[in-house]
Amino acid sequence: MDSLTLAWWKRPDIAFTVNYGQIAADAEIAASVAICKRLNIPHYVIEVDCRALGSGDMAGGNVNLHAPTTDWWPYRNQLLITLTAMRAIELNIDTLWIGTVRTDDSHQDGKKEFIKAISYLMAYQEGGMVIDAPAINLSTSELIRLSGIPSGYLAWAHSCHKANVACGCCRGCNKYYKVFEELGYDLDRSRYSCSS
Repeated sequence: MDSLTLAWWKRPDIAFTVNYGQIAADAEIAASVAICKRLNIPHYVIEVDCRALGSGDMAGGNVNLHAPTTDWWPYRNQLLITLTAMRAIELNIDTLWIGTVRTDDSHQDGKKEFIKAISYLMAYQEGGMVIDAPAINLSTSELIRLSGIPSGYLAWAHSCHKANVACGCCRGCNKYYKVFEELGYDLDRSRYSCSS
């Protein structure tokens, strides 16, 4: 939701989606393609299978002993930023926007300090790449309202951590439902049932 809404708000010159081996990659790519097509933004998919390095729900494996949640992927944002920057520099891009919002600060890589540190590191290396999180002071609901993205396009967002079709039970699906409720959208949760 955050990345699609950021694209709607900021209208970047180019957009990237990384398939790093997450179970829901196909649905995430389809959502990104649909939004980028609507906005007429060139879209690049970066494919690097890192599933063996993942943990829990998103990787379809056991939860890492250090994991704060069941959907944890160690160093994920650092990995995604690095992979995207490697492709972006080839396209003469010097600034990457990432869809981090205020509520992501429960993870180290969702904090302002992380954004500042990773931007410093990337700028220090090749190309002087700058990393920015324009929505880091906003909640997802605030970002959606500010962006003006219509609910029909927002519905393309795929937040499930466990499947290419929403499971209705994981932390990603729960965030999706919570945000839709905050926005006052009618969402029938009874269509989904959780199983352990």
